Parts: sequence; C-alpha cells; structure tokens
Amino acid sequence: MSVDNLPSETPLPPADEDLRHGIELLFFAYRDFTSDADAILAEHGFGRAHHRVIHFVGRHPRISVAELLAILRITKQSLGRVLGQLVDQGLIAQATGTRDRRQRLLTLTASGASLERRLSEPQRARVARAYGEAGAKAVAAYHRVLLGLIDASDREAVLKSIDEA
Repeated sequence: MSVDNLPSETPLPPADEDLRHGIELLFFAYRDFTSDADAILAEHGFGRAHHRVIHFVGRHPRISVAELLAILRITKQSLGRVLGQLVDQGLIAQATGTRDRRQRLLTLTASGASLERRLSEPQRARVARAYGEAGAKAVAAYHRVLLGLIDASDREAVLKSIDEA
C-alpha cells in the first residue's frame, strides 16, 4: 500500500474543540485498547515495552535488533533490558545472522507466540467490533487519520513494513 493509494477527501480545517475532542478520544481509546493486554503482561511482570517487542518480533520473524530499534525508536539499553527478560523467559529466541555474524535475528518461541496471541486477541476483537460498528468508509477514514499522525517522512516505510508483515 502506498500513501498515494489511500482515498482522500477535501481537507477539513479542524475547529479547536474538534481537535481537543479527538485527542481525548485517542487517550481514552488507547487506555481501553491496552487494558486487557496490560493485565496479561502484569501476570509476567512485563510492561508495554515488552508487548511492543513481542508484537513486532511476531509480525517480523527473524527481525534484526537494529531493525527493531528503528521501529521502536528506543535506546539500545532499553531494548537490551526488555529483550534480555524475554529471552530469559523463553519467549524470544536469538540467532546469529548468516551474512553478518554480529547480527542478532529475533523470533518468537512457541511460548512467545502463545503469549502474543493472548495479548493480541482481545485487541483484535475490540478493533473488529469498532470496525463493524463504524463501517468501511469510516475505517478507511480512520486509517487516513492514523497515517496522518505518523511523521510524513516515515509514512511510506511504515506502510511497507505493514504490507510485508
């Protein structure tokens, strides 16, 4: 998918109250979107950083640590702490790169894949319900809004990453 392939409408100059309303809805939606996963993560002593790592490793098997750092935009030290815990718990396996032996390629283990499903299923159900209630046109508009929130310089890379997963 390309940014250019997304349907568009005539730009709407937003009113300040519409912006505040949208921001608040985003905060509340994020709170509820993450609540089920947060409870599951707490069972393991994990937080949202662990969830993001599990998600992206699950979506991109054999992702390199460098690629994961680029997606998450966190420090190597932060990723190292989270990744170390996930490896120690047997949720992520590391392999040496075939072309570059310094490269570490990450994959979910069977236990990691099981946890990823537990974390994502309530979120998938919540998004599916919202999509069903909103309808196809609203979903397309929602995707345009979310894409618009991403820095313009990253949009094509994000779309490519999603399409490749």
